[in-house]
Amino acid sequence: MGKIDWYEEFVDLEYEPGNDELIALFSFESPEGMSREESAGRIASESSTGTWTTLSRMPERMDSLKATAFWMKGDLLKVAYPLDLWEEGNFPQLLSGMAGNIFGMKGVSRLRLIDATLPGEYIRHFRGPQHGMEGVRDILGIKGRPLTGAVPKPKIGFSAKEHAEVGYETWMGGFDFVKDDENLSSQTFNRFEKRVEYLTRLRERAEKETGETKDAFINITAEVEQMKKRADLLHENGWRYCMIDVVVVGFSAMQTIRDHLEDLGLAIHAHRAMHAAFTRDPGHGISMQFLAKAMRLLGVNNLHTGTAVGKLVGSRDEVSALADLLRKRNVEGDDQLLLDQDWGGIRTVFPTSSGGLHPGLVPDVLDIYGEELVLLVSGGIHGHPDGTRAGAQATMQAIEAWRDGLTLEEKAKSSLQLSRALEKWGHHRPV
Repeated sequence: MGKIDWYEEFVDLEYEPGNDELIALFSFESPEGMSREESAGRIASESSTGTWTTLSRMPERMDSLKATAFWMKGDLLKVAYPLDLWEEGNFPQLLSGMAGNIFGMKGVSRLRLIDATLPGEYIRHFRGPQHGMEGVRDILGIKGRPLTGAVPKPKIGFSAKEHAEVGYETWMGGFDFVKDDENLSSQTFNRFEKRVEYLTRLRERAEKETGETKDAFINITAEVEQMKKRADLLHENGWRYCMIDVVVVGFSAMQTIRDHLEDLGLAIHAHRAMHAAFTRDPGHGISMQFLAKAMRLLGVNNLHTGTAVGKLVGSRDEVSALADLLRKRNVEGDDQLLLDQDWGGIRTVFPTSSGGLHPGLVPDVLDIYGEELVLLVSGGIHGHPDGTRAGAQATMQAIEAWRDGLTLEEKAKSSLQLSRALEKWGHHRPV
């Protein structure tokens, strides 16, 4: 019998990729009875020019389009892809290659796309965020501290008027943003248009009373044309931000809506709802690091990245890696969580820490992130013994304590709202 397959031709552990090649980092397990090299060859083959059997005829150019598995260490694998494999400015097509059929092949028992180095020639076809972190700070007039926000809690069930009233108390406690949660869009009890109407009215009142800029992450998530209509309404009412459940709406929708939002001057707060369906299993799926890279490329301005100390899954190392990926121009990889990335002219993105936070955890979060983040404390302000406004004030006092190098207990001696928060929660880490 002649030679049937040609997977080994996609493995070359002596290969040195060129600067214009895209490099992907995978973790993988080969199935029983198959060597790691054979499995690696199937990953590179199926994500580029290969098929299951040798062919009788191929154009000469095919050899220059082959992906190459060139580095293996433990369960980690790097694959180099020629740039010509990828259509300019088409991010869904990139995923169709790197994370397409290979996840359903018998040649791997488990597979995880951890990260990819995107060459400058690929990146230049994307516009990225319309504002970097400094641009957002300039628009809002906020310097020297984190941006702050809260979701009215419970996360769903308020009427539009009730939602806005909780938002008003949040703003009056010193917070910058009121935020919809991921599953609030335009239900019968809280229609989008009514929520915008009430929030706009109370935003104007809060700005007048505080002398501060106030805004909101109002969720426009829907079919693309509906998202455009909702964004138009936000623009007409003077909002500077909108919120999108970015994983749920998909990469094509994000490419489309990003440009529409730039025309309106609206920044994007990106909620990562459903990400854990891809990211939670450490041995299979797609990492949050890669999803974060995708969203920076596609142009969000804030992205949820976890807390490491709250109720959601995610270690300190993972949270720090995500923050680096979003905030730095040049990311130095470690071959475990991240690869090297030069972002060129793509602007920075605020990481957003949320999920199970309260004033007693604020220093822990800021020790990880520093002040360049969006800090969302929701249940941890609304559950304050003296109400939402006092809870927001307690959080701002906790930020001041961290900035001034004080413990929360020291700060609480002169800060009643923080003292009351510590009486209830202390430094409790919810599970």
